[in-house]
Amino acid sequence: MALQECGLNLNKVSKELQPHGSLEFPCAGYSSCHTGRPEDIIPWHWHEEMEIVYIVDGQMKVRIPTNIFLLEKGDCVIFNSNILHYAETVTECKLHSLVFSPALVTGNEDFVFAKKYMQPLLTCNNFSCYFIKARNYENVTDWFNCAFEAFAQACYGYEFIVRENVSRICLFLCGKFNPQTDMQNALLNQDNLRIRKMLAYIHKNYADDISLSAISRAAGISERECLRCFKRTIQFSPIQYLLKYRVMKGAEKLLENPADSISETATLCGFDSPSNFAKVFKRFYNCTPREYRNLNRNGEI
Repeated sequence: MALQECGLNLNKVSKELQPHGSLEFPCAGYSSCHTGRPEDIIPWHWHEEMEIVYIVDGQMKVRIPTNIFLLEKGDCVIFNSNILHYAETVTECKLHSLVFSPALVTGNEDFVFAKKYMQPLLTCNNFSCYFIKARNYENVTDWFNCAFEAFAQACYGYEFIVRENVSRICLFLCGKFNPQTDMQNALLNQDNLRIRKMLAYIHKNYADDISLSAISRAAGISERECLRCFKRTIQFSPIQYLLKYRVMKGAEKLLENPADSISETATLCGFDSPSNFAKVFKRFYNCTPREYRNLNRNGEI
């Protein structure tokens, strides 16, 4: 099976819609390079599959609602199912990743692999993600690289090699988290649910004149708790996140709708004036909206 192109197709609640693999073999492999450009940011998103990311070269900062990790060459991070995550480069970075359904490991949900191991792991409140530093637990990174190379080369029987090594990694995680004796961590789980509701509201209504109170109501919490929740999880205030999201959507629309004026794009993205849109856009992209559109049209970005 060929490696897939790394790209996100998110719905209004930040869930990734792109299928990973197939029903017959629910696993996809990705190889991608990222620079410091805003369009290379991997935005906040989540998916039902688990994901393993390995840094081939460079540095990348990865966030989940409860932590931040700096990944360097040789480092690895493993995300649990349904966990919001975000990434941006520190230096130019190349990564390999495998995104797979737990069914790849468990087979039938009535099998012991599902009941005894994977289901407790997937619902373990202490396991949002697991960071592995280079040279620590080298067997885990070896298992990942073995699975990834087999996937990339699509040699005969590669499906067995991928499943075997991904299963080894999952068993390693079960040993680390001992999910069957997991203590409930209600605050972390609550934050993850709240932030998903509030991000979903922002993504759906970013073009409107929305307020902090409207964002907080989306999760049924006070404005003060809303601010605390954003600070604990994604280290942005709600309004800062809204502004950044509007600018990113503006950049998309500039290229998707080249016939639209800058003024029309600004309005569609919730800005009160083209000048304000241009000012904020330049802060993020280091060029004006018009320059950004022209540079992309000429293939210079």
